[in-house]
Amino acid sequence: MHNLEKLGLFFPGSRIGVMLVHGLAGTPVELKAIAKRLNRYGFSVLCPLLAGHCSSEADLVATTWSDWTNSMEHAHECMAEHMDVLFVGGLSAGAVLGLYMAQRKPEGVRGLALYSTTLRWDGWSIPKLRFLLPLVLRLPYIGKRYRFKEVFPYGIMNEKLRTRIHTLMHSGDSAAAGLASTPGTSLRELWRLVDIVKKNLNKTFTPALLVHAKNDDIADLGNALYVKKHLAGPSELLLLENSYHMITLDQERNTVCDATAAFFQTLLDEGEREELSRNARESVSGMESDSLQAT
Repeated sequence: MHNLEKLGLFFPGSRIGVMLVHGLAGTPVELKAIAKRLNRYGFSVLCPLLAGHCSSEADLVATTWSDWTNSMEHAHECMAEHMDVLFVGGLSAGAVLGLYMAQRKPEGVRGLALYSTTLRWDGWSIPKLRFLLPLVLRLPYIGKRYRFKEVFPYGIMNEKLRTRIHTLMHSGDSAAAGLASTPGTSLRELWRLVDIVKKNLNKTFTPALLVHAKNDDIADLGNALYVKKHLAGPSELLLLENSYHMITLDQERNTVCDATAAFFQTLLDEGEREELSRNARESVSGMESDSLQAT
């Protein structure tokens, strides 16, 4: 277990494991609240640090999408040494990475939790000329210098939390709240990964829970609906009324976690549920049936 602690935030529990993947230019801390609550329900949870993150912008720019997926796959392999069952979840670009993981190793991912899935940056806070961004990023000089700056409301509906996140984001400590802007070159790398993932959605059979805010300021609800429509496997959609993009931090984070735990439990057999229960400090609250839209 010591090796897992070196990979990011790790909360040991049962042999039923969950790997939660942070977003582009983000940090494992954005998943800490979800991880700790899942751990109370008996899950072992790892939030791995992706290559190039929680450091300088130059370190992020020096990495490609394959470096990020390699980080994730290494973490998955390390967890598999200690776990009987593995689930994967992710926030924003982390949800795209989670889908990639399920496509690469379907036998090693029992289920997916896809939070604020971001195939496109098209939420209501994104500039109206966003459709020009792919063209801008292809320009040799301008593309390398472009930075996508985080703007109000920074993915957070809760005002107190938003103020705190904004302060941390501009403190210079990228491990606390991620970078204040995303380099254009890193965006291009993400879109390359998105293209790969989208092409393989119709061959992705891993059961998935999609959680998305109706008023997501970064990624419109259409992102989640697209994934749900094209996934080959069963999927459920939970819509949030009182959150923006960062749903693992915002004011409905407990709802997000409880829905995740309940969904994952449905994918366990009786013996696996008993293993989870033996390590739990709290039982999972049942979700109302009409909260989820199933295919």
